[in-house]
Amino acid sequence: MTDAPALPETMNAVVLTGHGGIDKLVYTMVPVPKVGDDEVLIKVTACGVNNTDINTRTGWYSPEVKSALTAEIGAKGFTSGGQELRTWNRETLTFPRIQGADAVGVIVAVGKNVNQSRIGERIMVDPCIRDASLPKYSQGVIYFGSESDGGYAEYTKIVSENAWVVRTNLSDIELASFACSYSTGEEMLVRINLEAGETVLVTGASGGVGSANVQLAKRRGARVIAVAGRNKETAVRALGADEFIPRECEDLGKEIEHLVGWRGLDAVADVTGGAPVLHMLRSLRRAGRYVSAGAIAGPNPEIDLRDLIYKDLQMWGVGNPQRSTFESLVGYIERGEIKPVVAKTFPLPALPDAHAEFVSKSHVGKIVITI
Repeated sequence: MTDAPALPETMNAVVLTGHGGIDKLVYTMVPVPKVGDDEVLIKVTACGVNNTDINTRTGWYSPEVKSALTAEIGAKGFTSGGQELRTWNRETLTFPRIQGADAVGVIVAVGKNVNQSRIGERIMVDPCIRDASLPKYSQGVIYFGSESDGGYAEYTKIVSENAWVVRTNLSDIELASFACSYSTGEEMLVRINLEAGETVLVTGASGGVGSANVQLAKRRGARVIAVAGRNKETAVRALGADEFIPRECEDLGKEIEHLVGWRGLDAVADVTGGAPVLHMLRSLRRAGRYVSAGAIAGPNPEIDLRDLIYKDLQMWGVGNPQRSTFESLVGYIERGEIKPVVAKTFPLPALPDAHAEFVSKSHVGKIVITI
């Protein structure tokens, strides 16, 4: 290991002490991590908040949880009903855990297999740590801030190949709004091969991944029909949405039909799940494509398999973006093809307040923690 001068032995961090409510987040002192041979140590300056933080803390990833992730549950968490609560890939989660997937900062030390020239680089973390020996869509084996400690701390570490230099004039706060949401969104559009001229329905369009999907789909030249809370229409249209459907509408299927007619949607990029999934599948044209990366409105929607079978639909789930997708994202940022959407910032000690703000769903875009 090659150290930068005067690295401290301890650091401030917010640790998750167990599954449950916001009170499980504790601001404390912990040891500065020691880097392995292929890792880099990062002095963190900003870190975005994501649904995965809330899902892990509350225990929502447990297969026995059937309900939507409401604001109340987001604040108080679930109670285990007999099975161990687990992480997003159903492996046991150990505590304490430092969360935070969207870390941005400066490399201050490197392991012995990493070139010392990396010290001083300003980087953005790709949170999906992969095993390239596995099949294409199963390479994501560890998620930064979940199965390993993340960015809600003064320092963090990650394998060198996941620390990306991004050449941009954007601030650290702005850069911290991209990694998790935009790589997930881009992977969704890669999976369904969204093309120019096609019409895509984007749900949760005011949130992190949803607002990313609006921009990323417009970048591809698609027509975007966005679904979000009624009071967020102006902000969502400003991101590029061509049409808007209020989440509170009585019949999503009828609203979609009004906009696309008999032909139907080419694709759906869904991050909410819940009961509307039935209408989304029914609104797709023959050979239409549905991709999901979230289910906070409910993980067990009713679907009609006849829609899937007799319309030859394609369905994808996305939890682990590919490295090539993250590389594309870096290029989009550097060329200014997408823009950051930061709703609010909080200092690290106020992470519990940031969680409370996040679960209220009153914001558009990302909440970012400054460190």
